[in-house]
Amino acid sequence: MMGSFAKGEWYYSPEHAELCQVIETQTLWGETTCRVWLPGRDSVVRIPASRLKPLDSAGTGSPDDIAYIASAARVADALTQDVLLAPIESSVIPLPHQIRALSRAIANDRVRYLLADEVGLGKTIEAGLIMRELKLRGLVKRTLVVAPKGLVSQWVSEMRFHFGETFQLVLPEDIKTLKRIAPVSYPGNGNDDPAALSANAWQMFSQAVVPMDSVKPLDKRRGWSAAQVSEHNRERFEDLLSAGWDLVIVDEAHRLGGSTDQVARFKLGQALSEAAPYFLLLSATPHQGKTDAFHRLVSLIDAQEFADISSVTRERVQPYVIRTEKRRAIDADGKPLFKPRHTQLAPVSWKERHRDQQFLYEAVSEYVREGYNQALREKRSYIGFLMILMQRLVVSSTSAIRTTLERRLAALEVPQDQPSLFPLTSEEEWADLDGQEQMDLLLSTHLRALKNERAEVKRLLDAAIRCQQVGPDAKAEALLDWIYRLQAEEGDSELKVLVFTEFVPTQEMLQQFLTERGFSVVCLNGSMDMRERKQVQEAFAKDARILISTDAGGEGLNLQFCHVVINYDIPWNPMRLEQR
Repeated sequence: MMGSFAKGEWYYSPEHAELCQVIETQTLWGETTCRVWLPGRDSVVRIPASRLKPLDSAGTGSPDDIAYIASAARVADALTQDVLLAPIESSVIPLPHQIRALSRAIANDRVRYLLADEVGLGKTIEAGLIMRELKLRGLVKRTLVVAPKGLVSQWVSEMRFHFGETFQLVLPEDIKTLKRIAPVSYPGNGNDDPAALSANAWQMFSQAVVPMDSVKPLDKRRGWSAAQVSEHNRERFEDLLSAGWDLVIVDEAHRLGGSTDQVARFKLGQALSEAAPYFLLLSATPHQGKTDAFHRLVSLIDAQEFADISSVTRERVQPYVIRTEKRRAIDADGKPLFKPRHTQLAPVSWKERHRDQQFLYEAVSEYVREGYNQALREKRSYIGFLMILMQRLVVSSTSAIRTTLERRLAALEVPQDQPSLFPLTSEEEWADLDGQEQMDLLLSTHLRALKNERAEVKRLLDAAIRCQQVGPDAKAEALLDWIYRLQAEEGDSELKVLVFTEFVPTQEMLQQFLTERGFSVVCLNGSMDMRERKQVQEAFAKDARILISTDAGGEGLNLQFCHVVINYDIPWNPMRLEQR
């Protein structure tokens, strides 16, 4: 038997009845074990070296065997010549910038990058190509994807559709069940051994997708004991990290930066960065105007290179970032993928017929001003959040402020024996929510009333009801004028328009308003599941003229056929405008 097994050499495995390539060898107590890639099964396994045979003694003499060896040789040659395999065998046809991203990532043995293409350029496809390339080269077998909850189903779908890869979606409610059915290891001689090792449920799947906030570590939780917090962290955080991943991919990775190095998401990021040799961060907006948060983000790629904030310079960051801007993106024929972006600010003015709306706006503004100042004096930050949200609601639509005032009045009329409990603990968690989610959270929380608030809310609600009876919002009329103007400018009576709003009541009002004026309208919001979202996107791609979406509903949208976006509301976090 041969005395050495060089990395990259090819042998025959009788056990698997196919050729294999040596990735690495390890000798322990005189016994050599090889980690080999089986191209026919697209898998990596460990085999004792004594079981491998040289190619000349493999007995591969049939026509099929010869063809197989020739194909394997071509694959091996491609690897040595830096030819990319993933684009050849996947169903997706990569764009030039996606090929460049793959080529640059694979050119370095240390595949740890920030994929920072602008929105709509296919970072998910790039990550999938890199994953497939690493798998085809025998470098990756176990892959973990961590993404916001609104994107996890899309990751599972796209990996299956574009790359034929099956990923298991693991939601928070699944973890206890997986823990229960996972096989248990018995180090003793019998199944009754009290020293049975607890199973790591995460090792049941070689490819998994999990929501980001379901696996972040907890320091404490209201109503939980230290033992409960510890058990939660072990099942969702510690076991996940110790499951032996080869590649970790984090989508919307800017969320890991956090406000300090003590927040849970940054701790999750640090742990994930150490959990696998290959690490990809995906974000269209990695630098959100905060250098300290960006430093924490890039430190996850290389903690030594970015030891402190002074190390974050354009020259030092550039080798770790792969980014394409829309204005530079081209198709296979060298033509621009996108039209140049033109941004316009559309003023909305009140006319005489909008007198009641102006009164409502001014009255709500005064209520917000007094309530916010009282919240500051009493150090009740959650009331301050509610006041700011009220101002955004009255700017959005009469329908949105009326719905909220009705819910607030109902809450004020319920006896409040329990103290106020505000469930969010960080600014990052609040900023991640869209307007509707913020509204639902605040109004479902038992917030103690301000002085004379019940009478004031009743007065404002009466004013909002009068407004709705008078006629449409001035802002809705301005939207209609803009749609007609854009149709004329484009010379397209069937022009498709994507409208973003923050609030579901505004969405419902606009749908009715535009439908009554002859437009075909569909809506997306965070309450819809993947099947409903897909149906809406298909309807918009075919006959529907206008899609009205909230930010939660619009996560992960791919609407390349629509180039007109109207921001009906401005989000709490202005970086969401870039992500829309």
